[in-house]
Amino acid sequence: MASAPPQGKSGGAAAQAPLAQSEMYRNYNFVLRLDATEVRFTECLGLGVRIEPIRYRESGAGSIVRALPGPVDYAEAVLRYGLTATPDLWTWLQETVDGTVRRRNVTISQLDNDGTTARINWNLYGAWPCQWSGVPFDALGREVAIEELHLAFDRLDRS
Repeated sequence: MASAPPQGKSGGAAAQAPLAQSEMYRNYNFVLRLDATEVRFTECLGLGVRIEPIRYRESGAGSIVRALPGPVDYAEAVLRYGLTATPDLWTWLQETVDGTVRRRNVTISQLDNDGTTARINWNLYGAWPCQWSGVPFDALGREVAIEELHLAFDRLDRS
């Protein structure tokens, strides 16, 4: 009968223990910083980057397809937030509609489980509003009125 490998070993390397629940960040603890202003959103979607592969066949090796990194494409960040009387985001959008694109650096911060300490920052450089969706009004509804703002940006990094 074969013996089991020593505990904590996998193929000669030490296996990592799974993260404890207290070590994982909660997806509802985040804040957006726009210049010196903090804005709380109910949801942030779409942070992403894709490096388009350029596929080619080498001469003399027609059956092998290789790939090179191509253009970098950043997804739009989609921000959903409760409708308030504060006009800051609407004013920024309206400037773009009027033809004055004011690019701003935006930081989305993942907060620690205490809800106050920023642990991970995603920095969106040269961001500008490219789409807005209004509140879906419903005379029989009882939910919070939620607006949606899409941000295009030039570069993304994590700190």
